[in-house]
Amino acid sequence: MRATARRAPISLGPALRVAMVATVAVAALYTVIVAVLLTIVSQKLIRDTDARVRGQLAEHHQAAAEGNATSTKLGAHDADDAPVYMWRVARDGSVTALTAGAPQLPVAMLTARAFPRTDSLAGSTFRFGEITGADGTRLLAAESLAQERHVRSVLLAGTLIVSPILLAGVFASAFGIGWQASKPVELARRKQLEFTADASHELRTPLTVIQAEVGLALAADRTVEGYREALKRISDESLRLRKIVEDLLWLARFESEPPPPQTELVDVMSVARQCAERFEPIIQSRGVRLEIDTSGVDPTYIAAAPEWLDRLVGVLLDNAIRYSGPHGQVSIRVGSTSGQVALTVSDNGPGIAAADHAKLFDRFHRIDGTTGEGAGLGLAIADAVVRSTNGRWTVGTSPSGGASMTVSWPRRRAHQTEGIRV
Repeated sequence: MRATARRAPISLGPALRVAMVATVAVAALYTVIVAVLLTIVSQKLIRDTDARVRGQLAEHHQAAAEGNATSTKLGAHDADDAPVYMWRVARDGSVTALTAGAPQLPVAMLTARAFPRTDSLAGSTFRFGEITGADGTRLLAAESLAQERHVRSVLLAGTLIVSPILLAGVFASAFGIGWQASKPVELARRKQLEFTADASHELRTPLTVIQAEVGLALAADRTVEGYREALKRISDESLRLRKIVEDLLWLARFESEPPPPQTELVDVMSVARQCAERFEPIIQSRGVRLEIDTSGVDPTYIAAAPEWLDRLVGVLLDNAIRYSGPHGQVSIRVGSTSGQVALTVSDNGPGIAAADHAKLFDRFHRIDGTTGEGAGLGLAIADAVVRSTNGRWTVGTSPSGGASMTVSWPRRRAHQTEGIRV
């Protein structure tokens, strides 16, 4: 097996981009929420201020109507201590302060008619209200909006304190999610690159041999037997090349088209026997002893495509024959329990080390120390079939010390065996 190049660390770029986009989006949303919250709170405080101003104006107007009107000689208030000032504006435009320490009424208030309103008074912002008596006398009142400004300042300060912590948490969380999400994508990309490189290598080898044989055959005259041997080697490499291309096309078609629904019932034992019969010439030429265990009496029906199951059994049997060597021993066993059907193919070859289990079904992977004829695509195809049929692998050691490959599937019941295809 070829040595695998050292892998570079996974790039942080995609995760950083995801984190930045998420942080900017949350920051924008957070800004909108804070702006809306500040607006709602500010409007609520202003409505409360208007209600208090209207209440004081109504109380003073009622007292004046009952003949109890007196100047409201309240102590002077600081402009930031939410003071309330009142004035009486006569019909001739003269202004009388009804609150002790009230500053001069702004000229704009003498002609203003839209109330309540916000305006400046003594360098601070006040909320003004007005009520007009039957005799045309106007009462004006103003309350400072210092409390509203204070609440807004507290909310804004809290926002400025919380926002860096919130955005830092969002960035860290998004970066972690992006990092975890980018790993499978990056690994898939790398596997695709490795697959392309391995496929190029596997295809280049037989092509190189064919080119070399043709070049040597054309370089000098040969005997008929010499040309025959050259053509034989070219034919062998052509067959190997064709096998690789067919396997690659099968995998490409399998991955590009969703597997069809598994509604067809197949007898695993019958498929295994038919496949063994097809391999009989190879078995005899190598002197391999093949045993098929038919001791089970329960039906071995599963839901699968028959041609896929035949491909799976063929891959396992081909590997077992090749790795068992000349005069080796290969066994096929199909058994069933109340809920499972299991297919086991074992041999007396070198076996499979535990270190190779993780990459056993990778494309173009071959076990260290072996020089098999295949390109390392057989088990990748077998694994695709097993996954698509809801099967499960068990890789172990046979009693003779070789490899033991077992696939188990959910078993179909007897009343589900109508339309069985074998």
